[in-house]
Amino acid sequence: MSHLKSINLPKTVASNIINDSHHIEENYEPKTSLISRWIPYIQIARPDHWFKNIFMLPGIAFAAFDTPSSLSWNSVRHIFIGLFATCLVASSNYTINEILDAPKDRLHPIKKDRPIPSGKINLPMAYLEWIFLGVLGLALGWLVNFHFFLCLSLLLFMGFLYNIPPVRLKDFPYLDVISEAINNPIRLCLGWFILIQAYPPTLSLIMAYWMIGAFFMTTKRFAEYRRIADPAVAAKYRKSFSYYNDYRLLLSMVYYASAFSLFFGIFLIRYRIELILSIPFLAGFIPVYMRLGFWEDSPAQYPERLYKQKGLVFYTAFCLMIIVALLFIDIPIIDRLFQPIHLPK
Repeated sequence: MSHLKSINLPKTVASNIINDSHHIEENYEPKTSLISRWIPYIQIARPDHWFKNIFMLPGIAFAAFDTPSSLSWNSVRHIFIGLFATCLVASSNYTINEILDAPKDRLHPIKKDRPIPSGKINLPMAYLEWIFLGVLGLALGWLVNFHFFLCLSLLLFMGFLYNIPPVRLKDFPYLDVISEAINNPIRLCLGWFILIQAYPPTLSLIMAYWMIGAFFMTTKRFAEYRRIADPAVAAKYRKSFSYYNDYRLLLSMVYYASAFSLFFGIFLIRYRIELILSIPFLAGFIPVYMRLGFWEDSPAQYPERLYKQKGLVFYTAFCLMIIVALLFIDIPIIDRLFQPIHLPK
C-alpha cells in the first residue's frame, strides 16, 4: 500500500483505505470451483478400478467359442451397455466400501488421505451416490437381458455382504478373500450372459476364475500386511489381520494358485485340449505376480496402478492372446498326443 503515500489524501482517509484493505485480505477465502468440489465424489466411485471389468471379456470370448452364432451387431451394442452397467454397479460397491471403511482408513499410512477420511465428503451425499449408481447400473443391465440383470444384481448383493454390518464378510479371515474374489466369476458370467442366456459357463471354468481371483486378493492382503509392518496396527486397520500373518497368507496364495491350476486343467481336458499349450505360460504368470507381493510398498496393494508395471501388463496380454488364439485354432496333433493309451490285458 506504499503507493497511497504518494497521493495527497487526508491522513484519516488514507488510513481508512489501508485498514479496509487489510480487513478484506484477512477475510478472503478463495472460492473452489464446482468441478473441484465434485472431484472427491468421483474419486470414491473409483473409476480407475473399472479396468477390472475386463474380466468380462474372457466370458464373452468363451461364449463366442461355445456358440459362434451368438455374435451379431446387436450383441456388440449389448456388450458396451453391459460393460458400462457393470462399471456403475462396481462403483456403487466401491462407494459404500469407502463410506464404511473411512474410520479404519484413517489408521492406514496411505488410505488416510482418501476423500472421506480426510473430510472432503458430505456423508449423506455419499450415501445418495451409492444408491444412485446401483439403481442406474441395474436399470442399464435390464436393457441387456434378464439373466445379465440377475447376475448384475448378484454383484451388487455381494457388495452388501462384503461391506455392510452385521454380516460384513471382509472382517473374517479367508471369507474376506473368498467373498471379494467371487466378483471374478460373476464378471465372467456377466460377459457370458451378454451372448448366451440358455445356460451358464461350465463349473470348472467358474471355479478356476474364482480361485485366480482369490490368489490376487490374497497377494494384496500379503502386501498390505507387510507394508503396515506392525501386527497391532494392522489388526486395527483390518479386522481379519488379527488372525493373518505372513506364513498363513503365503500358504493361502499357494493354495489358491494350485486350485486355479487344477480347475483350469479340468476345463481344458474336457472342453479344449489345445489350451494345454498355454499351461507353461500360465504357470509362469503365478510366480511373476506373486513376486510383486514381496516388493517394498508393493503395487499389488493397489490393483488400479498395476498398469504401470509394464512387464506384468505385457506378459498378461501375451497369455490372454495365447488363450484366445487356442480357443479358435484347431491343432489335431494335440488331441492325438493326449489320447489315452489302453494297455492290452
